[in-house]
Amino acid sequence: MLLFAGPMILGNLLQQCYNIVDMLIVGRALGAGALAAVGSAYSLMTFLTSVLIGMCMGSGSLFSYSIGKRDTARLQYEMTASFSFIGIVTIVMNIVVFVCMKPILNILQIPEDIYGMMQEYVWYIFWGIFFVFLYNYFSFLLRAAGDSVVSLVFLGISSGLNIVLDLALVYGIRMGIKGAAIATVISQIVSGIGICIYTWMKMPELRFSLRPERIKESQSVMGEVVRYSAASSIQQSVMNFGILMIQGLVNSFGTAVMAAFAAAVKIDSFAYMPAQEFANAFSIFISQNRGAEKEKRVQKGVRSAVTVSAAFCICVSVLIYFGAGYLMLAFIDGSEHEIIRVGIQYLHIEGAFYCGIGILFLWYGYYRAVGRPEMSVVLTVISLGTRVLLSYTLAPIKSIGVIAIWWSIPIGWFLADVTGYVYLQYMNKKAKMCRN
Repeated sequence: MLLFAGPMILGNLLQQCYNIVDMLIVGRALGAGALAAVGSAYSLMTFLTSVLIGMCMGSGSLFSYSIGKRDTARLQYEMTASFSFIGIVTIVMNIVVFVCMKPILNILQIPEDIYGMMQEYVWYIFWGIFFVFLYNYFSFLLRAAGDSVVSLVFLGISSGLNIVLDLALVYGIRMGIKGAAIATVISQIVSGIGICIYTWMKMPELRFSLRPERIKESQSVMGEVVRYSAASSIQQSVMNFGILMIQGLVNSFGTAVMAAFAAAVKIDSFAYMPAQEFANAFSIFISQNRGAEKEKRVQKGVRSAVTVSAAFCICVSVLIYFGAGYLMLAFIDGSEHEIIRVGIQYLHIEGAFYCGIGILFLWYGYYRAVGRPEMSVVLTVISLGTRVLLSYTLAPIKSIGVIAIWWSIPIGWFLADVTGYVYLQYMNKKAKMCRN
């Protein structure tokens, strides 16, 4: 499981890197205002693309099960149904974003001094959304087939290109925030088209047809595809909608807090990202072994995954706690004392509780793999609902302020963890009663 997860973790590290490169270059070259704009735009982009990534992830669970069961006929139908369904959703989403951009930005309570920069950045960045879909779809398909390396290769190429283009367009040609957006879009085009061509040419067993008659035939599995895709998509979008609501509340505290939050969240997500990708590998492992009816391997995999994830999160918590100040200085000039102070405060609180999010990622992956994707949605609602409720209740109180937002996040993680454990005990008890 660790060997399979390794390339996935490295791939997500690269993805975080080229997101962080945008932040570093924009923050250093264009200032705190541009950094705040890109940070808010990143929250919006993450929320909307999470719908697509969630759908690809849900479809990936079905692919893994069919591959483990060696049911190639069903796999063909699942690929056709899922690609056509998610592709249509992607196109519709793109249209909605361009038509409703101003109302969306108004909901986010963007300060006037950075509104224009964020609007320009969002307009350009969303030209790449279809290629984000392509990359993620074929990435999850290849992972389901046991190949987690190819997606890493294309992401590496894309990340390197993004860094070069960022330096050329922002520092060289001085295109400003527009240059950072264009660099990211070009990188997304390369990774999306590249992995699509590779899969088609090198993996003939993963080719599928989009002919109308084939799409019609695939309706037999469309219900299951929509169920898994929708549940995972709702889970991802609820997660990021909650984050977006928190971003709106953070924005109400002004540009300094926005900039601190933008930088700290990047560091935060970078720190626990390996635990997230390990959980995705864990989910594929469980799904494939359920398809192959190897229940003992499933049980052993669960125990191993909890041990590895907890050990990793404890190590990272220590590193983040003691290195928070140095990490903030990578994004912000040392003269911005208030921004750095707020960022350190955030990282000290979140970093102390990474075990909570590490175990929660495992719950998400487990329930997708055992055919209960709706439970992942429930856990996400509990985690994010707690976060939003506590933040909006306590943060406006002057004696508490923004620190309430920071504390609400780990509280939500642990409430969801407890719920996941209680539901597992309920499932086991119910299964035992059925056997008797």
